[in-house]
Amino acid sequence: MKKLLLSALLLFTVSLCFGQKNLVSYDDLGYLLRNNINKADTFFIAKGYNLINKDIKKRTRIYKLTIPGGTYASFNLRNDGRRMYVEIETNELEQYNLIYNSIAQYVNKESTTNDVQVFVVKDLGTIYIMVNDTTPYNPLRRTYTIQVVSDKSITAYN
Repeated sequence: MKKLLLSALLLFTVSLCFGQKNLVSYDDLGYLLRNNINKADTFFIAKGYNLINKDIKKRTRIYKLTIPGGTYASFNLRNDGRRMYVEIETNELEQYNLIYNSIAQYVNKESTTNDVQVFVVKDLGTIYIMVNDTTPYNPLRRTYTIQVVSDKSITAYN
């Protein structure tokens, strides 16, 4: 009985870890902000995202992952000189929870208004999270827009 319970617990833990392998956390955001936009191509392709749009002149890239169950995660990267800006649009609750829980121990300052949650995160920058209802309305789904603005001291390597 103990072996069966232990193996079920192990199987659950492994499936939970593989379930989040495509999602992005605090460490992944730090990697994206500190490296150039070309390394983001390799990073997102390895995670299973598709490159939707690549504009070399504007230095922008859009990656999208369609998740089974009708959810998605879309990343819009913009390289502005030395700094990288990341915008995440998703209706996957696990993506929001992963970012929220992974930055929890690094939050220096937090504020909330009716529409926006703002987190100043150590060694990362400022994260703005906006939550909206989905169109068409679904009480179980919400659209999360997460914008990450890096600190002035964080620059992307060329």
